[in-house]
Amino acid sequence: MDNEVFAGSGNTTVVGRLALGITLLAFGLGTTGVIDGVAASDATSLAHYVGGVALFLVGLLAFRGGDGASGTAFAALGALWFTWAVAAHSSAHAAGLFLLLFALVALTLTLAGGDSLGQLMHGLLCLAMLVLGVAAFADSSALTKAGGWAAVASGAVAWYAATAALAHWPTVLPRRAAGRGVTATG
Repeated sequence: MDNEVFAGSGNTTVVGRLALGITLLAFGLGTTGVIDGVAASDATSLAHYVGGVALFLVGLLAFRGGDGASGTAFAALGALWFTWAVAAHSSAHAAGLFLLLFALVALTLTLAGGDSLGQLMHGLLCLAMLVLGVAAFADSSALTKAGGWAAVASGAVAWYAATAALAHWPTVLPRRAAGRGVTATG
């Protein structure tokens, strides 16, 4: 029996999506202020270790397993979350610039393709970071909350995608036949 550790794409994708989902849910809920006494800064430790270190390691395992797309996504997002958690943002504008750059990475991941849940997850992440970046420049609490809710939505999609893979739940919506009388068998 081979003692080598398996680093297949299915395993790393599930772990990566769980890590990203939990990080986004904590960050997003903290940003919205919906839970009394919980702020985005309370998610810093989680963003540092789970969103940063764990995602980066999952990305490296995905690369090792031959999955370049997941490797790129998780390593890049891990590096960004790690940097976000440890950075001392000198100003709101510096934080806004970082968030806009984060949005560009998420846009790249969205446009790169992949499964529909992955594209939705990255698209919502892009939207969240874009809105949060603009909110930082505009000093807008309403935009900050909207960006937080987009992060929550992205985290929920990431969590669902990982859970669906483990629980064998549906991951795509059924498509309707093209015309009358058309069946799945032809």
